[in-house]
Amino acid sequence: MPQPPVTDPHAHRPGREAVRTPAGRPVHRLVPSPAGRIHLVEQGSGPLVLLVHGFPESWYSWRHQLPALAAAGFRAVAVDVRGYGRSSRPDAVEAYRMLDLVADSVAVVEALGESSAVIVGHDWGANIASHSALLRPDVFRAVGLLSVPYTPPGGPRPSEVFAGMSDPDGPFAGQEFYVSYFQEPGRAEAEIEPDVRGWLAGLYAALSAGTMPGPEAPDPHFVAPGARMRDRFPAGGTLPSWLSEADLDVYAGEFERTGLTGALNRYRNMDRDWADLAGYQGAPVTQPSLFLGGGLDASTTWLSEAIEAYPVTLPGLRGSHILDGCGHWLQQERPEETNRLLTEWLTGLPT
Repeated sequence: MPQPPVTDPHAHRPGREAVRTPAGRPVHRLVPSPAGRIHLVEQGSGPLVLLVHGFPESWYSWRHQLPALAAAGFRAVAVDVRGYGRSSRPDAVEAYRMLDLVADSVAVVEALGESSAVIVGHDWGANIASHSALLRPDVFRAVGLLSVPYTPPGGPRPSEVFAGMSDPDGPFAGQEFYVSYFQEPGRAEAEIEPDVRGWLAGLYAALSAGTMPGPEAPDPHFVAPGARMRDRFPAGGTLPSWLSEADLDVYAGEFERTGLTGALNRYRNMDRDWADLAGYQGAPVTQPSLFLGGGLDASTTWLSEAIEAYPVTLPGLRGSHILDGCGHWLQQERPEETNRLLTEWLTGLPT
């Protein structure tokens, strides 16, 4: 069962603090950021490790890593990204561009009384982590990426790339890539929010080892004309082995309270990011880095060329590991292996 939140006496007074927490006790707090506030959960003391979740998740995605990293001698801090959980949810779509999310990462480090941190992200969090390291190397001394490889800024406009995935001569002719499906405000929300719990359960299962559709089934990353994403989720409601009913309750409870718009607005800023980061076209991330991917994850297979380019794009890479038989939700599907690889990398970093 998930542990209930631990009340933090400082949570109602956001501010710059350097409070350390015992390794055995996670503490929830709110800190100021350009978004307004960021909710975080921290455990342990030592060098700061900032953990950034992806879509559609929360700080809770790192529940297995917080105690493991704390026990290894680190101050582990998992955030709710702006738009999620108890963090602020600005109304404007453009408030979720990458530059704003990087600013939130820096603000968390400063609010915790630190001058530097290692940043580790999963899914969209991996993009936030890599761009935080790219834009603020003075703050982020190393970067760990889970599931989504680093691809430098530049190249074609993202909306054109995603539209091209429905090429009439391609394997997904006439189908809409899920990122394109998410672009119109309100459209995906209308599908998800009447049954948040069921939609989350279906998506988690669709991208997990053991419950994802077989290679002959329609790809759940694409939407047929006039259909919904959930139409291609696995039938039967079976949860993946890593997700208990209680875990699902935590995720569903957060999104039933907040809605999905803040989370989806991240997808609605990819063209803005492309313009904002034009000056960094092709730029590598040079800090010490780590990549972990799932062998069954489409993010790993579709972006295999990005992984092959790591000698150029991640010249500080100290480890790249593909976990055989693992899906997209890496740190939850394979927590022990993920914890081991993370702690081995972290303990080998220069201080």
